[in-house]
Amino acid sequence: MKEFKNSNQDLVNTTLTVGEEEISAPILIVKEETDNEEENSAGYLQRPKVLFFDVNETLLDLNMMKKSIGTALGGHPELMSLWFTTMLQYSLVTTVANQYQDFGTIGAAALIMVAHKNGITITDKRAKDAVAAILSLPAHPEVKEALLLLKKEGFKLVAFTNSSNKAVETQLKYAGIHDLFDDVLSIEDVGKFKPHVDTYNWAARKMGLKSNDCMLIAAHGWDVAGANWAGWQTAFVSRPGQQLFPLANLPEINEKNILSVAQKLILV
Repeated sequence: MKEFKNSNQDLVNTTLTVGEEEISAPILIVKEETDNEEENSAGYLQRPKVLFFDVNETLLDLNMMKKSIGTALGGHPELMSLWFTTMLQYSLVTTVANQYQDFGTIGAAALIMVAHKNGITITDKRAKDAVAAILSLPAHPEVKEALLLLKKEGFKLVAFTNSSNKAVETQLKYAGIHDLFDDVLSIEDVGKFKPHVDTYNWAARKMGLKSNDCMLIAAHGWDVAGANWAGWQTAFVSRPGQQLFPLANLPEINEKNILSVAQKLILV
């Protein structure tokens, strides 16, 4: 019996009885569709030489931002997510147009846009003051324990963020975790925002690494996708409300918090 392959369908030659005659004819067999295991499955995990950590929302808790942004938007904390996605959208607009502005400046502009869209009047100063809350965010409860565990196990740790150099230094010091990192990298030095491929390539070169020696740990599907497409290993931190991008490869690690990621890594 000869079999013909075509996507999720098979044509199989078989014998059919038509009237008093037997004839050979192909029958179409449709198999149940399944996920493409090769394209979408997580890769083989090998010990990275350097762990790169996204900062905002991955390491730092944005709940305080919700209060600050909500107050600026007339008592509507539910608009926080719209503000954050608008800020990300326009960070990419400036990247594509080669018109870099720091994250805080874009954040204030995005806040004004969201306010106007919802019929709320807000001044430039009020917007800047509200966005400044991003400089004084606490770390998620498990973060410090996880970073200490990874350092004890000999991992090199690097903070890698869309925040400016000045902002990320302030953020990490406020959260009490600055000294746990071997280095801190801001995309300000390359003038493009993650997930542009140049940012990951630049970070790898900065640390003297090949792409497959790097692992990004992040709570954003777009960041994980960008790092993966740049040839990095990835770990997704599934903070509440965060999702992986379905068109990207699965990360090597997918856990609910940084400590769980760390516990996976120390077994490699």
